[in-house]
Amino acid sequence: MLDLNKQDGGNRKFILVEMEDAIARDVTAERLRRVVDGYDKGGDPAKPVAGLGGGFRFCTLGTPLFDAFGDVDADVTFPDLAAHVFFCETGVPIPARATSDYLGTHRDRAVYLLYDPATMGVPRAGAAARDAAANVLTPDRLAALPMPPDDFEGTRVVYAEGCTVSRETLGQAAVVFKQIPYQIDGAR
Repeated sequence: MLDLNKQDGGNRKFILVEMEDAIARDVTAERLRRVVDGYDKGGDPAKPVAGLGGGFRFCTLGTPLFDAFGDVDADVTFPDLAAHVFFCETGVPIPARATSDYLGTHRDRAVYLLYDPATMGVPRAGAAARDAAANVLTPDRLAALPMPPDDFEGTRVVYAEGCTVSRETLGQAAVVFKQIPYQIDGAR
């Protein structure tokens, strides 16, 4: 592809995937560097091979967001899940690293995430335990959610593990509740 880009001035892009870390770092990345920058054939400076230009980025995958059962993995951090939720809801990257329940707005949506890994899956046997969990949208949490900018006209979408707010109250507040992890959809 790099050769085709050089030939016709194209802007083709591609992704290489390698499962073995040592091969990715020591073999694949080095081969790409040589193709991009050029190299001396056989290590002989008298036989230079011109580079094809371009560049590449070496990335590694982080912790999977969901475990084998589809639940949020215990090692997932709030900012990582927030970035995923925001992208899935809006189709664009999160505007800044998330540090609070309010993730940001995009077009007609203000996105929120109520997520504390320490309280995921807290037993919901009694109302007190349920309402005390940080991952549940309660009437008090709804009232305390930061409002989007004044010029925002749209729907507030709140992702949480559970909700104790009535549909009527959610509708009056222009809030849509989505349960994590089950209602985290793909990007639109």
